[in-house]
Amino acid sequence: MKAELEKIVPGNDKPVLVAYPMSLPYLEFYWHHHPEYELTFKINVSGKRIVGDSYEEFEPGDLVLIGPDLPHTWVSDKKVKDKSCDFVVIQFSGSLFNSFTGLPEFENIKRLLQSCRHGLHFKNSKPFKDLILSLPGKSGVEKITGLIDLLNQLSQQKGRKLASAEYDISQAKNSEPRINKVCTYVEQNFAKPITINDAASIINISPSAFCKFFKRATGKTFSDYVNDLRVGYACYQLIETDKQISSIARSAGFESLTYFNRVFARKKHSTPREFRNEAVY
Repeated sequence: MKAELEKIVPGNDKPVLVAYPMSLPYLEFYWHHHPEYELTFKINVSGKRIVGDSYEEFEPGDLVLIGPDLPHTWVSDKKVKDKSCDFVVIQFSGSLFNSFTGLPEFENIKRLLQSCRHGLHFKNSKPFKDLILSLPGKSGVEKITGLIDLLNQLSQQKGRKLASAEYDISQAKNSEPRINKVCTYVEQNFAKPITINDAASIINISPSAFCKFFKRATGKTFSDYVNDLRVGYACYQLIETDKQISSIARSAGFESLTYFNRVFARKKHSTPREFRNEAVY
């Protein structure tokens, strides 16, 4: 899928480092990339995280370092009234460290920035939370030294790579607008019957070409992507409502209760009823 090129700060005098807190009603699918590095910390939101061809669920405390031009997006699980999705984004240019790359003291940071080209996920974000939350309030040299301190600490941890080594960043960038159109369509219509022919027609390619295009860009088949959205919606309904499971299955776009149960068990490793009971108790 082709990611939109996000311009962090327009103009020739843009800062080499920006850090800002964000609070949104929900996170929509927005497949994009930018030349800056990005460190993203999710405070109280869960959902789906897509980085290159890595497609995973994420929980509060999710901490990911994204390399330049690597397409990515986060999608929150649900829209909850009177609750916001809070997170911190730190974006910085690689030029910030150009003067330091030859210094042995910066060797760990240099290796960290090289290894995050395909994205790095840090399992335990607790040691870094206070420093991350403090960065948006800093300015000037204090903000830069805070970032250096943070990256140095992260370099001591073993981050898990997200996108596969085979993922072609340059190719993925070229497919962003088309995949955004498809995924927006799916998010708006997942409760209805959706076919590969429907999705392929949106971007004017054949169904067979669409299947290859979608799998290459996201690392998932189209049916898997649709079912992930449907199961995510069903999970929200199971937790937040008392609706019958058969009714939830229909509202999530599953025409067959048997198929819903089978897909749900494969995705969540439990039955819908077990999932609801565990969430309640």
